Amino acid sequence: MWYAAVIRFLRRRIILGLVLFLSLCYCIFSFVGKSEFLDNDEVIHIKRTQPFIWRTLQQHNVTNDVEDTCRNSVQGKVLIVDDRGYVCPRSEILSNGCCNSETQNVFQYACETCNINHCCAIYEYCISCCLHPDKKDVLETILKKATDQNNVLYASVSDHFELCLAKCRTNSQSVQHENSYKDPKAKHCYGETAPITNSLEEV
Repeated sequence: MWYAAVIRFLRRRIILGLVLFLSLCYCIFSFVGKSEFLDNDEVIHIKRTQPFIWRTLQQHNVTNDVEDTCRNSVQGKVLIVDDRGYVCPRSEILSNGCCNSETQNVFQYACETCNINHCCAIYEYCISCCLHPDKKDVLETILKKATDQNNVLYASVSDHFELCLAKCRTNSQSVQHENSYKDPKAKHCYGETAPITNSLEEV
């Protein structure tokens, strides 16, 4: 009966070896498949799903009626900018989300704290300045480069206001070493070039 015990022992070893062999094969094939996927040079191009909307100066000024609503920058503790390019104190925001353009301390397309390199010290002024219709050429260049570079963020924006919100908030060119600003006094940029240190001039 000793040979029955040997056969049982060998059968267990063969099954165990077979399981280990199949597991090893599975791991090898999985790794090869993933490496082929990672080494694939094919770039998936991100396309805009809707046309980009530019608003003219006249269109910005048409939305002055009480029944019209505005989108605004929301987050500012002191200042707010609406999608018509008006910057105002938070206390001057109307119930429709628009800045009250009839008051004295509300300004449209304000470029205060912005320099010649399209970088501003204050986020809301960056957006307001960026919304000026004469900045369209600069922004079109940025959109074209973003398309060429397959930039997901800029491909998802649908109009001038959304582009300015995103551009003034997130600009890798205003950062150095990934953890500090090149110019902490002008860190909000809507242009395509990096900040120039100590060059605060109104645009």
